[in-house]
Amino acid sequence: MSLAMLDVVARLLHIFGVVIWLGHNYVNVIQNPVFRPIQPTDPGDLAAALKREHGTFRYASLVVLVTGVYMLWYRGILFDALTLSGHAAVIGIGVWVGFLMVLNLWFVLWPHQKKVLGFVPAPDEECIRCSRVAFLSSRTNSILSVAAFFFMVSGAHGLFFYA
Repeated sequence: MSLAMLDVVARLLHIFGVVIWLGHNYVNVIQNPVFRPIQPTDPGDLAAALKREHGTFRYASLVVLVTGVYMLWYRGILFDALTLSGHAAVIGIGVWVGFLMVLNLWFVLWPHQKKVLGFVPAPDEECIRCSRVAFLSSRTNSILSVAAFFFMVSGAHGLFFYA
C-alpha cells in the first residue's frame, strides 16, 4: 500500500474515531447533565453492559491520535505543529489539546472508571469518590473537545483568520 493510500485510510479512520470519541462525550453530557453519585446498591451488571462501550471509546482516542500524527507527518508539518511554529501553529494547538484529552482519558478517567464499573475492587466510599472524579474528567474532555475540534478544523480550513 502506498503512503498516499495509507493517508486516505488514516483520514477515514481519523474521522471515524473522532465521531466515536466526541460522540461518546456529548451523549454522556446529554444523558447525565448533572452529577448523581452512584449508589452502593447499584446492580453489578452495569459493568458488563458498559464494558464494550468504554473500550470502544478509549481505543477510538488512540486511533484519532495515531492517525492524526501520521497525517501531519505525511504532510511534513508534524514538527511545526508540535512546536507551534509557522502556519501549523493553529492545528498544533488542536493537537496538544487532543493529546491532553487522551492523557486525561487514559490516566485520570479510566483508572477511576474501572473502580466505578467494578473492574477493580474498591470499597463503596471509594467508588462514590471515583464516580465524581470520572464525571469531572469526562466533562473536562467534553469541554476540551470543542477547542480541539475548532483548532484542528480552522488549522486546515480557516488559516485566513490568523493571517
